[in-house]
Amino acid sequence: MDERIRVAVIYGGRGSEHGVSVVSAGSVLAALDPARYDAVPIGITKTGDWVLTKADPRRLAITGRALPEVGTGAAVMLRGGGEAAELVTLDPAVGAGALGAVDVVFPVLHGPYGEDGTIQGLLEMVGAPYVGAGVFASAAGMDKDFANKLFAAAGMNVGPYQVLRAGAPVLAEDVAHLGLPVFVKPARAGSSIGITRVTRWADYPDAVALAFGHDSKVLVEAEIRGREIECGVLEDVDGRPIASLPAEIKVLRGHDWYDFEAKYLDDAADFDLPPDLPPEVIARIQAAACQAFTAIDCAGLARVDFFLTPDGTVVINEVNTMPGFTPISMYPRMWAASGVPYPQLLDRLIDAALRRAGR
Repeated sequence: MDERIRVAVIYGGRGSEHGVSVVSAGSVLAALDPARYDAVPIGITKTGDWVLTKADPRRLAITGRALPEVGTGAAVMLRGGGEAAELVTLDPAVGAGALGAVDVVFPVLHGPYGEDGTIQGLLEMVGAPYVGAGVFASAAGMDKDFANKLFAAAGMNVGPYQVLRAGAPVLAEDVAHLGLPVFVKPARAGSSIGITRVTRWADYPDAVALAFGHDSKVLVEAEIRGREIECGVLEDVDGRPIASLPAEIKVLRGHDWYDFEAKYLDDAADFDLPPDLPPEVIARIQAAACQAFTAIDCAGLARVDFFLTPDGTVVINEVNTMPGFTPISMYPRMWAASGVPYPQLLDRLIDAALRRAGR
């Protein structure tokens, strides 16, 4: 009898971060210890089909500048009932049949239709333990407007911003009080997709149109001048948040800011891990990361992004409840530098999910 933990790694999805999710899943699948885990890779295509895929991490990597996609496979669904959720194939060519119970789900999904509480709600309904934040924290963390409200209510420093909703007039004078530059971004997206750094008000309407192409709610944020700092948060055995060593992002080679190409395609950023900062400042950043984690009622893990202004103020930018797990992603790199290597990090995340489910 196979006593390994059966982990359904779900990845891809209908959202704009489909390719990044595929790359993250490839890294997770490669790092899961086959002696301890029976990994079942489940891909969600861009059209929303769930398919049983090949567990070959080499197929799930960036090739040149092209991001991978979920391909074909036997149709599959997650069915609830009984003591555990089950995977069931639905492909007529294979025939309906149970693939067996699932001990835990690792939803390596980024952005809408995955990181936003949607799949978390489905997993709650079928009774499947899962890695990461619950429905509320996932939804709140994805919506930068409501996350900012929760951070401000917790006494954290939030930068100036304004919310735009679909159908409202797009007038630069309405946001001129924010000054230039501003960042125009979808309220519920990630990986810097749909974001524009606006340095001339003449470019503002096009930036808003681009952002509205990804979401019905848009944020216009004043640029915070300061150093970009990220920090990882992990749930300990008692359910309390602990923080990793932070890292500083330094964008290089022709990129004005840390956009999608700089993150994933151009290798255009350096990282100081840890940053060249006094110990007391690093401690304040770590405390703020844990405070943000608690403010949105997070669980499991998060990556919290900050700006450190020249006067030493720590300003929260955003929280990511399912940060990237690609080979270059900062969340696993920060924990590796903090003494928790990638395979052990996955162990702790899966253990936390099972512990929360009482298993």
